[in-house]
Amino acid sequence: MKAIVIQKPGKHAPMTMVDRPIPTADAQHSVLKIHAFGVHRYEVLTREGGSPTVTFPRVIGVEAVGEIYATTPNSGLTVGQRVITLNGGLGREFDGSYQEYALVPNQQLYTVDYTGDWITLAQYPETFVTAWGSVKSLRLQAGQSMLIRGGTSAVGLAMIKLAKAIGLTVVATTRKPDRVTTLKTAGADDVVLDQAGQLQTTANFDGIVDLVGTATVHDSLAHIRVGGTCCVVGLLAGEWVMPDFSPFELENRYLTDYDSGYVDQAMIDELFTLINQHHLTIPITKVFPLREISAAHDFVMANPQMGEVIVTNDDN
Repeated sequence: MKAIVIQKPGKHAPMTMVDRPIPTADAQHSVLKIHAFGVHRYEVLTREGGSPTVTFPRVIGVEAVGEIYATTPNSGLTVGQRVITLNGGLGREFDGSYQEYALVPNQQLYTVDYTGDWITLAQYPETFVTAWGSVKSLRLQAGQSMLIRGGTSAVGLAMIKLAKAIGLTVVATTRKPDRVTTLKTAGADDVVLDQAGQLQTTANFDGIVDLVGTATVHDSLAHIRVGGTCCVVGLLAGEWVMPDFSPFELENRYLTDYDSGYVDQAMIDELFTLINQHHLTIPITKVFPLREISAAHDFVMANPQMGEVIVTNDDN
């Protein structure tokens, strides 16, 4: 099988395609035949050495879609089943999706009721699971209002689709006025400009998901209604720590986060019910074959378009 191996991290660390034997299933792991996966900016940062807990050599890649290639009798899985996998150490603690086959813990392989092609399926695992977990964390009911701070990101676009599907009033933000129409076309009821870390509105909302991160949380909290929730899920601003925070700033509001490592089969079933019922998709900006993974990384970092970048193993 083909695998993309990073021997050691660095700004321009080579990603070398090598031949490896297909792994063997055991009592705790099944072999996943990977058909496609999404590429993310934070994987580029891992390649560059920005993830100190990741050791090398490593095959990175935190999500994949494919089918069970080999398993053991008590795994609960069967050969040929369509599955997705994400996080839980994939591509970080053990070799991930930048290869044709991967040995994945059985509890991290989630079956999906989806009949579309592999490339279309590959938009969902990390992006839509993160979006859905974040929406759920706000504990909102149909008719309530939600603001998505960072709405032009892939997760933000998925969040718009999911929030509208459950009946929320959705407001999205952008720093670029020329993207207002795009966000409304994606389904947002309204769009607010985000300038210099300040929302250009006096409105308050029942819930906010902040994809920008700790740099804007103070301002996001100022726009939450009493009893509402702000979920911090993104690091678009590149900052991990919120400076000068006092718990008394919450003033009977809630602050939480969502990590897409917290997922189970029931959540995946719930998510794909919504996807199938409402035909939810976001744009797929470009598709690369595995052999062009370096070009995919360059594209993700340089391209300003909104949507997913997918790598396919069915064109190598």
